[in-house]
Amino acid sequence: MPRVSEEHRAARRRQIVDAARRCFLREGFHRTSMQDVIAEAGLSVGAVYRYFPSKNDLIYAIAEQAIGGAGQVLGEVIRQDPPLPLLVSLDRVLAFVESQLADDGALRIAIQVWGEAQRDPTLATFVSETYSGFRSHFALLVRRAQAAGELPADADPEGTAAALFGLVPGWFTQRLLTGVPERATYLAGVRALLSATPRDA
Repeated sequence: MPRVSEEHRAARRRQIVDAARRCFLREGFHRTSMQDVIAEAGLSVGAVYRYFPSKNDLIYAIAEQAIGGAGQVLGEVIRQDPPLPLLVSLDRVLAFVESQLADDGALRIAIQVWGEAQRDPTLATFVSETYSGFRSHFALLVRRAQAAGELPADADPEGTAAALFGLVPGWFTQRLLTGVPERATYLAGVRALLSATPRDA
């Protein structure tokens, strides 16, 4: 018998992951069963379990898909030479985030991943390591902004990076929950905060 090609295996895996994602978006992680995913994928029980022995394996695959795109965008931003201005970098990241705000977008899954990470140590480790990597990217952006005079030279890069990174979920959770603010409005607010001069005590 001919061997199944890598392309076929990758396509079948995507088919199952996409089916699981649709199910998770409709019903959430806990209300979705493997039988739901099998029916959604239109495959046999054996075909699905060959790639994903458990629902947790599917959740990990979905988590990587939901969060991984942001890492790619951050990588592209930090590779820009000459470096982009800090707010332009943030706008690039938020533009990607905005593309994932739809009902079938990755962010609705990402929020489910956050919740599931509170009870699943393996998923919690994945989320922690991924977000720590994001913060390290933001720390590099901060150091470049300091070198360009956009941020105070004596600012703590790690602390500033954590605050800057926090602006991203801060925006998209507001958008998901309330529908506002628009990206341009949010960036204008960030610009105002960055340009504010503290009053003398």
